[in-house]
Amino acid sequence: MAVDGVAAATAAPTTSSATGSTASKAAAKASVDYDSFLKLLIAQMKNQDPTDPMDASAQIAQLATFSQVEQSIQMNSNLETLITGNALTNASSYIGKTITSADEKTSGIVASVRVYTDTMVATTTEGKEVPIVVGVRVGTKPATETSDT
Repeated sequence: MAVDGVAAATAAPTTSSATGSTASKAAAKASVDYDSFLKLLIAQMKNQDPTDPMDASAQIAQLATFSQVEQSIQMNSNLETLITGNALTNASSYIGKTITSADEKTSGIVASVRVYTDTMVATTTEGKEVPIVVGVRVGTKPATETSDT
């Protein structure tokens, strides 16, 4: 059965200007898909033929799919929160330690760390920036030299 309401419900797609991490973009896309799925389901229910209604098992299958999509979106959001928290914990562990860049051109004691969606950048007490990537060396703060008097 052809349903014109379904075409109308999906004719103007929702756009999202998601910025940030890959997970955020995926969640935004899933949200658009989720909204589209809901609009499609509602349009189907509104425009079904009263003499030939939708099969109950087909409707239950659609609702189950709807529930799975919703749970996937929530799980992605929870994982993104967990990853962000883990990155912040890791970043704080660098403060006060010595760091040497992968190319060994920059080194110093870490004063602060900035966390981005895909990397971290340490700033030394001298103001030098060191991207925290594979090959970076991190160690404990060197002992202060004592003079014999």
